[in-house]
Amino acid sequence: MTLTHSEPEAGAATTQQRSGAETLVDTLRRLGVEHIFGLPGGAVLPLYDALYGAEGIRHVLVRHEQGGGHAAEGYALATGRVGVCLATSGPGATNLVTPLANAYMDSTPIVAITGNVPSTSIGSDAFQEADIRSISMPVTKHSFFVTRAEDVAPTVASAFHLALSGRPGPVLVDITKDAFTGMVGEGPLQLALPGYRVPEQPAAEAVRDAVELMVRARRPVLYVGGGTVASGAQAELRSLAELTGIPVVTTLMARGVFPDSHPQHMGMPGMHGSVSGVATLQKSDLIVSLGARFDDRVTGAKHTFAPGATIVHADIDPAEIGKNFPTAVGLVGDARATIGQLITEWTRRTAAGAAPDYDAWVARTQGWKARYPLGYDTPTTGELAPQYVIERLGAIVGPDAYYASGVGQHQMWASHYLGHENPRHWLNSGGLGTMGYAVPAAMGAKVALPDATVWAIDGDGCFQMTNQELATCAVEGIPIKVAIINNAALGMVKQWQALFYSERFSASQLPSMQVPDFVTLAQAYGCAGLRCDRPEDVDATIEAAMEIDDQPVVVDFRVSKEAMVWPMVPAGTSNDAVQHARDLTPDFGSDE
Repeated sequence: MTLTHSEPEAGAATTQQRSGAETLVDTLRRLGVEHIFGLPGGAVLPLYDALYGAEGIRHVLVRHEQGGGHAAEGYALATGRVGVCLATSGPGATNLVTPLANAYMDSTPIVAITGNVPSTSIGSDAFQEADIRSISMPVTKHSFFVTRAEDVAPTVASAFHLALSGRPGPVLVDITKDAFTGMVGEGPLQLALPGYRVPEQPAAEAVRDAVELMVRARRPVLYVGGGTVASGAQAELRSLAELTGIPVVTTLMARGVFPDSHPQHMGMPGMHGSVSGVATLQKSDLIVSLGARFDDRVTGAKHTFAPGATIVHADIDPAEIGKNFPTAVGLVGDARATIGQLITEWTRRTAAGAAPDYDAWVARTQGWKARYPLGYDTPTTGELAPQYVIERLGAIVGPDAYYASGVGQHQMWASHYLGHENPRHWLNSGGLGTMGYAVPAAMGAKVALPDATVWAIDGDGCFQMTNQELATCAVEGIPIKVAIINNAALGMVKQWQALFYSERFSASQLPSMQVPDFVTLAQAYGCAGLRCDRPEDVDATIEAAMEIDDQPVVVDFRVSKEAMVWPMVPAGTSNDAVQHARDLTPDFGSDE
């Protein structure tokens, strides 16, 4: 019987004996796992022996455990299924801490399985011993420590259920070597989670109160976050938006869940959001937050954020309700179910009377969108504008491709200029801002969806943190495509130094247009390497990369060193101070 990742199997135990490692492999298979990203070591050798020749599960041998963790994230984000990574004890396990923290911040469902020294050696400072359970506890939904073979199956089944249910997130299962080698009988997959309950439906009274506020509002906005992606709420979200006519903003983690091309879409809010997205939040009188968490990159200085707005906050995690801002109505439940209830109640409420008139507000938001569109200057030197590269990539490759981004300037340009139309096609590190995320995340997505086109968009700084996974891609036959936006700098650091530190460029400039030679590096890893440094060659270069399907391809786009990300809200200031360009601060007008 094949299980989903959240349904334990019932049935009576049998007397057949097998090792804990064999039990783990069988449990993963029964949970529907088809791919594992891992790197072996002494403590997990029994498990790797059990994986040898195991049918139905493909092990992808990564070159660094961090790459394996990010690959599991990319796999999970692209599919909605649990991504699985595997590491040995000690440094192998600690190398997973960054992807675990990243997954925790972005609510990504992964299960990390680590080995540890025998239980009899725990606490003795044995070779490669690390208390990874304690280390990882602050950055996981839960961390399990397994010392007996009979606990392997129920613990792993529980880990998968925890990772995917409620607010998704990472779960770690640390298993001692003697638990791998111990013998146990077969049995059903039973959850060991007493007291664990996940809210599904918000209270009916709260839904009525929320809709009452929506009907009375004059300047409402739907503030949409990654929780809508996790719940698969894109159809319900579009229905709610079109039914009510309320403008929509989508956070960095929600790009694509509401199409960029939709006329009601105001763009992305926050520090590097569109002017229309920032203004629509800032001047609203009601914010209906759907699966978003009011993080500092969206709000700017808290005391100045949307000062005239009442907040309705919908989230599956009750801890988020009112955490950062006072909330008039809290809706605790799954985003898809919650939006469905809002639609039902809106229909009932407006059937009994006239629907509210938001025409003046909509016209105002559309005015901001028309007056302050996204745009960029073309370098007069004939250099490549990085925004142009990404804009052409999105136009040629299209919105059905999957795009994984690193962190920094290229991430913001990719968020703005690709054109996002579909949920789960945009993979990035939002909350933690992890450099080196793009290449392994793209690898994970391509493993999950081998027929899809997957591009990693990376900066030259980010790329050099995890480019060793190109070897994994080449050897394992994972033909991702990588666009390096090469400006010879840690671009966002350099931008801040230019704007706020009197152009004192301390440790932010890289000689990467010469060292390394990314084309030669790509070829050394068994990949195709291309280079482009002229605007007239951009389309042909992208098309040439698209023609290569039998190996990974890396494109070194050598772009202007002077390009900056605009719009921008300086850190810690009011969103009212958003700059459309370096010397232009928009006028949002009065609240009336």
